[in-house]
Order: sequence, then C-alpha cells, then structure tokens
Amino acid sequence: MKTWCHGAFPCGSCRALFVGLLCSGWGFSAAHSADVVIYGATPAGITAAVAARREGASVALVEPSRRIGGMVAGGLSSTDTGNVKTIGGLAMEFFDRCEKRYGAKEKFDCEPKGYMAVFREMLAEAGVEPEIGARLKGARMGGGRISAIELLGGRVLEGRVFIDASYEGDLMAGSGVRYIVGREPREKYGETFAGFHPNEPRGFGADVMTSECPCVGGEGPHYVHGAPCAIDGRGEDGGPLWGIQQAAAAPGDADGLTQSYNFRLCVTRREDIRVPFPKPANYEPARYELLLRLIRAYPGIRFGRLVHLAKLANGKFDLNAQGLYSTDYVGGNAGYPDGSPEQRARIWQDHVDYDQGFLWFLGHDERVPAELREETLSWGLCRDEFEDNGHWSYQLYVREARRMIGAFVMTQKDVQDDVEKADGVGMGSFIIDSHIVQRLLAADGTVIDEGAFDGSVMPYEIPYRCLTPKEAECGNLLVPVCFSASHAAYCSMRMEPVYMALGHASGVAAAMAARTDASVHGVDVSALRAKLLAQRAVLTFFQPGTVRAKNLAGLVADDRKAVFIGTWTTSTFGGGGVEGAFRHDGNAGKGTKSARYEIAVPADGKYEVRLSHIPSSNRATNVPISIGHADGTAEARVNQREAAPIDGLFVSVGAFRFSVGKPAVVTIGNAGTDGYVAADAVQLVPVR
Repeated sequence: MKTWCHGAFPCGSCRALFVGLLCSGWGFSAAHSADVVIYGATPAGITAAVAARREGASVALVEPSRRIGGMVAGGLSSTDTGNVKTIGGLAMEFFDRCEKRYGAKEKFDCEPKGYMAVFREMLAEAGVEPEIGARLKGARMGGGRISAIELLGGRVLEGRVFIDASYEGDLMAGSGVRYIVGREPREKYGETFAGFHPNEPRGFGADVMTSECPCVGGEGPHYVHGAPCAIDGRGEDGGPLWGIQQAAAAPGDADGLTQSYNFRLCVTRREDIRVPFPKPANYEPARYELLLRLIRAYPGIRFGRLVHLAKLANGKFDLNAQGLYSTDYVGGNAGYPDGSPEQRARIWQDHVDYDQGFLWFLGHDERVPAELREETLSWGLCRDEFEDNGHWSYQLYVREARRMIGAFVMTQKDVQDDVEKADGVGMGSFIIDSHIVQRLLAADGTVIDEGAFDGSVMPYEIPYRCLTPKEAECGNLLVPVCFSASHAAYCSMRMEPVYMALGHASGVAAAMAARTDASVHGVDVSALRAKLLAQRAVLTFFQPGTVRAKNLAGLVADDRKAVFIGTWTTSTFGGGGVEGAFRHDGNAGKGTKSARYEIAVPADGKYEVRLSHIPSSNRATNVPISIGHADGTAEARVNQREAAPIDGLFVSVGAFRFSVGKPAVVTIGNAGTDGYVAADAVQLVPVR
C-alpha cells in the first residue's frame, strides 16, 4: 500500500483501505497523510510499520538513505541475540522466516540479501511501500505535538502519531525533545561503567594472538577489548601516533564522545564470488602505524585475530572489529550524532576510506609479513551482495548516537539488578558491550584503549516509558532506537533484536493512540501488553535455575559487580547460578586472569565467606582464592568439579573478621589451574 494521498479523498489505490477504516471505527481526516508516520526504515522502523498496519492504522514509512533494513540488511548478519528466549513477537517472526529460507543453523546468521528479502516480504504483506531517499528537513510542532514532518524537496507528511526509528534520532531532536550525546558522569546514576573508562594492557600471550578466532575454526578465546601488550604509541617526534590522544580526564568523568563506528562487511573465501578488497579513494598508510607495531609485537599473528569473523550461510562471513586496532575507526565519529548532513557525509566517507585502507594495508603493504598479506588477500567482498554499491555495505554501523532523556531513563542497575518492570514491552539480554571510544598515550608512552568494557546482565524488561519523551515535551512521538537510556545501559540494549521488539511495541502503541488521537502517554499499557503477548512477544523471562541475589542471606556480590582482569566469557550453563549467568576463563591465559569482588560490611564482626559455582567435569579442581579481611589475607582452593554443599550452589572458604570502612576483597584466580575456572557470586554471612 502506498502512503495516504494528499487530496480530500483517497485515490483508487487507497479507497478500499479508506472504506475499511471507516467501517472499523477509525476516523479519517484529509489533514492526515497517515495515522502513523515512521522516520527510518531500520529493522525497528519496519517492525513498527508492520505492527501498526496489522492493527489497522495507515502508515507512512520513510527512509533517508538509499536502502531499507539498516544494519541487519547492511552487514550485521551474525545477530547479537543474547539469550534467544527473550526474543519474540515480530522480531522472532522475522528470524523464523529466515529459518525457512536457510535452515535452523543459519536462522540468526543469514546473508544480507536474505535478510533484505524477508524485510521486503513482510512489508509487502502488510501493504507498506517505504519511501526511499526521503531525508528529514524539520518537524512542525503545535500544542506540544508534532503535526507534520517536512522532507528535503518540499514534501510534507502529516500524521497523528510519529515514530523516530532512525539510528541518529533526527526526528526526536527536531521535535525539541531532550537528549544526550556521550557519556554521563559516574555519579549521575551511580554506574560503575559510566564516564571516562581507561583500560590497562591485558597481557595476551603469543599463543592467543597467533591462533585464529574460534568463529573461523581455530582454537583460543575470542579476544575483544584491551591492548594485548605494551606497545609504544609515540612517533619519531615523541608525540602520539595518528589516532592516539593525550589523556585529559579522570575515570568517571563525563564527555560528549561515543563508542566507535565501523562497517560490518560480508566477506568470503569462495573463489566463485570473491571480489578483492578495494583500494580506498583516499589511502593514508600513516594511519596504520600502530597496526604495524601490533603485528610486529606478535610474529605470526593471524588475520582472524585482527578482525572478528563470524560464519554465515553459503560460505560467507560477517567481518567485525576486535581488539586494539581493527576496523573500528576509533575517534573518527566525533561530531557525527549532531552533525549536519554535509558533516555526516564527510565522516561516513572517512570511515569508508579508513576500513578499506585497513584491509588494503594488511594485504599490500610490504612491511606486513608475507604470510599475513597472503591470508588477508585470500578473503574478499561478496560479488552477490550490495551489487550496486561496489559490494560494500550501505550502512555505517552507528553503534550509538543521540539518546533521549525521556519519561524513564534505563541505567546500569536496570539491566543488572532492577530487571523487572510493570510496564515492560520488550526484553534485552546481551552483555553490556562498549567498543573503544579513544586510544590514549599512557605516561610511559605506551598506548591504551579507553571506553571499551563488557559486563554481564540478567535478562531484563524494558519499560514503555523509555520509548516516550517527557509528556510536556512531545505527546505523539515514540523512539524505539534512540530511546531513553544511559550510555552504560544502552551498551547492552543497542542490539537489533531489541530495536525490533521495541519497534513492534511502538507500532502497536502508535496505532492505539492514533485511533483516538490520544497522547502516547495516555496509552493503556495493560492493553498494550496484552496485545503484544497475543502477538507472541516476550515480556518477562527468568532462566530456569536462576537464583536471585536479593533472596539470599547475608551480603552477596554477583559476577556483574566484580572487576575482571583478562577475557572472561559469560555463560548460562546449568541455569547460570546467581542472577542467571556466570563467567569462565575459557581454560586459557593461565596466571593472567582474575575476578576481584569487593563487599562493604555494615558492621564489624565475623562473616563466613562463600563462593558459588555450578559444577562440571571440565572445571578446575584447584581454583586459587584470596580473601582480604581485617586481619590480613587468607588463601584457599576450591574444587569446582564437586557439587557445592550449601544450597547446592555455595561452598565455604572459611570465616574471617571484617570491619566497617575496609571492604572484604575476594579474588578468584586461574594460575596453575587444571580446567575451566568459573566466577559467579561471593556471599558473606554473619557468624553469630
């Protein structure tokens, strides 16, 4: 179906729908181009459009770029699912349709062109014909509501309810709704991940850095964040190399910076469809001096350690960034979220040049070892993807831009602790994952990354309130992508299945509000939730076997509160223990990894220290534990293959005296261990 005509009566192609809406009790006014106007044919915008049409609303869906489908159809083909049991509704319907095309193994790992075909299929069935290349000029406001949006070229789209499903939040910003770009200070919401966040080198050994990423069949853990070793970041003049900044903030300070962007590329080794990586229009080898130093620090380093390669259908792979120096253009996105169209276009092209230059450098610069050059050149773009764009993705991966400051702000505690919401309309479950924000020169001249972190979460409920602006600012706008969340919370919530779930909820809510010309704040959320549940949405979920920390005796610190050194992997094996998940060391990097828990006691006294673990035959029998207490430090060892004797979850490592003002410090190490080391929760129980 095309969008509503602008005349006093609908044209022939719209007349049947017009009559149907009258008969179903929907009003019609020639002043409205559509009941629901959606800006951005991202996956969230598409699910919003389909949901609203299925509710009987007329829909106008406009997309500013040349292509619909956002990141899902634009290269992010290995889906960041988190716990798949939290995905339902239109998001899961989409992936179920992908499964019918490709099979269960590729359900979340299809080709970009396959994802595009499914999006088009769902839109066509709903009778929605998106308008491509329709860029926003501005929003017309009146009475605290949007009355219409103006597009470049002069077109005006009027509507009852508007949805901003763009990655940048342009309609939200244009309507005067408050938002933030960058990172809040740590004290704003009491978040450990907030603000300026420098990382020390992680000390990965050559065995890790020269093995191939498990995603392409090699051994060794997936290496994501942190400098792998001490690398000199200074140039010949003593100043920082290109792309490295001098540190100018204290941990936890606020700033206006966002995590880095890149292009997610669809690549292959299949000779029948492989296209060589192109040389960029603006190639600057000096940009890759730090990359060269990283390569020289690890003779024999593999291509699959400099990038992350995830298997897709039909011999294709999703190429993403990992580690200190990869396809993430660190610092290159400054100015993008609030930038003019011209400024964004320059930044976009600069990212194209940077990522193409990265691959060209690895494949052609003679300073790169011949084996690595040969391996790089064995990969290429896919001839049958993005055929009218040089086989390059259309969509820059805008991981984070503007974030609304709405009726409710999701924060770190809402994805880790306070996970239940009475007005929940969707769920998230992916780790808190922030890519590098800046590369910094340390005092000793070595380079460190800043802003990268990851933290575990529980499956959490997302409230309707974080989709709505404050009521006084705008009464008919919903925002399912640049929704209301802190930087720390957004780093978990920013996954495409979550956007799709919130798009689904926004589409249904918009149709409900449009039916009576009500404010989006006046939507009956109980009725909305009932509709979503009837449409197979998942609004609440607890992993079987999950134990809530709040229901345990004494003082409990889950792994989400621990400080981890080295790369640890989140797991939900056996129910996940306390709060549904724990971490393990991957049985690698022995002697280089640890998990440190600090617990403040409310009163001086003796406390029994307990550790939780889920036993398994591949666990270590000799996990070293250090307990810092009021009288010094004690050591213990735990056999994690044996069943935990206390409540089937905890094992005691002794009772010790602790005092107010000196927190208990419990550290789990992995030095000399003979299997996987798990880190879940630490419990302190008063001894009377």
